[in-house]
Amino acid sequence: MLFVWIALWAVALVLLLADPRSRVNRRLSAAALCGGAGALAATLSEVMIPYIHDSRPSDKIEAALYFVQASSSLTSYYGLPYSFMLFALAYNPPRLRGTARRFISLILLLPIVLCLFLTPGYNEYHPISFSVVVWWAVPYFLAAAAIIVSKEIGHRALSHSHWLICLAVLPPALFTMIMSYVLPALGMLRMWKYNVWFVIIGVVVFLFGLFTYGFLGLRVLVDRRRLDSTLRAVTSGTAILNHAIKNDVGKMRLFTEKMKTYAETTNQPELLEDLAVVQKASSHIQEMIARVHRRTEDLEIRPRSVHLDVLITDTLKPFGVQLGRIKLELDIMQDWQCEIDPAQVGEALNNLISNAIEAMNGEGRLFIALREGKRELTLEITDSGPGMGRAQAVRSLEPFYTTKSGKETNFGLGLPYAYYVMRKHRGSLYIRSKIGVGTSVFMVFPKRSVQAVKPQVADRDATVERSAIGGSN
Repeated sequence: MLFVWIALWAVALVLLLADPRSRVNRRLSAAALCGGAGALAATLSEVMIPYIHDSRPSDKIEAALYFVQASSSLTSYYGLPYSFMLFALAYNPPRLRGTARRFISLILLLPIVLCLFLTPGYNEYHPISFSVVVWWAVPYFLAAAAIIVSKEIGHRALSHSHWLICLAVLPPALFTMIMSYVLPALGMLRMWKYNVWFVIIGVVVFLFGLFTYGFLGLRVLVDRRRLDSTLRAVTSGTAILNHAIKNDVGKMRLFTEKMKTYAETTNQPELLEDLAVVQKASSHIQEMIARVHRRTEDLEIRPRSVHLDVLITDTLKPFGVQLGRIKLELDIMQDWQCEIDPAQVGEALNNLISNAIEAMNGEGRLFIALREGKRELTLEITDSGPGMGRAQAVRSLEPFYTTKSGKETNFGLGLPYAYYVMRKHRGSLYIRSKIGVGTSVFMVFPKRSVQAVKPQVADRDATVERSAIGGSN
């Protein structure tokens, strides 16, 4: 049980340090701490206290360790089902206000308080009254598992993470329910020693998820901080470079104008042609660096009330000529009104649509959808282009990384810019791509952050507009 104790508390520490402001992380961390407390109690009972008893250094030390064992055991038995239920309610929260949520937390605490005061106290062989506790602990476990599994996935890019969470959390919790509550209530004590195998499976899945798709957003959080740091470095670097080049180009223009005047007065046409080439090159340099700077400078968001469906259709209008044989399909919920910066979001969407059209090389299917989730609005842009491998998809958000060759005007800043725009709106941008299938980009707007107003539909049942625009295949 020593491994279980260390592993569970290590997982709890990682969850807390990664994002201490996340209610979901805090609740799952509490559940891991409670599970680890049970392993600590077993370690004290089977290893440490017998060793202290045999060596007899001090009765006070043995009494103190016994007190820690009793406290850890009670924390595990009473705290695990409670914290597991709180995690489930945080992971898939009901549509309740903050006060109502706190009231539910207090109500769920009531069986624990009653058991502490109305059932016999702790002893080493019967730490709790299993025949009583099982009647509320088992419903807590089962209800929490149902709540977790029934969580609606706002967009498919997060489905892998959701099922990894289910695989890491549910088997150890449900197996613990059977071994530590159900079987002891039937008279089979000390069955908790078999929990170690399912805990090991849960920890392995946690580590696998952490380094692949992410676990409770931890990988996303690490990648987000790395990208934010990279964008800040690029922003400051291009600002300095833009300023320096602007000054030097200004000097070049000043002296070429003087030389041009001299060439005209002395009738030197070849020199005039050479100077024209130099002037054109200097203008091109300044234009290119200015374009990079505009894409990487710190964005100033100016939010105002915008209908998302109108913004999408307005952004799509200029692409009508470029579509050619590309079939455009829309699945857009109407009337959603949000507080966003229409210029920045429109430009980000413009970049994503442009990337999708270029990827399909004049023929394919472009699918754009706006869907409602429980807590977010998701704008999906999917193309049927060649797609990307996993490594390319991960790197696609890095500034200046591009898979398009032979185009000097492409700086690999379209996706990083869109990511930056979404971060400024406290939203997220996800990419799902597969070689030979295509690429999907998801712009996720949290309803609370963008103050999304629920559509009011008076005379119709549905708010979904389905249409197909563009050339034939």
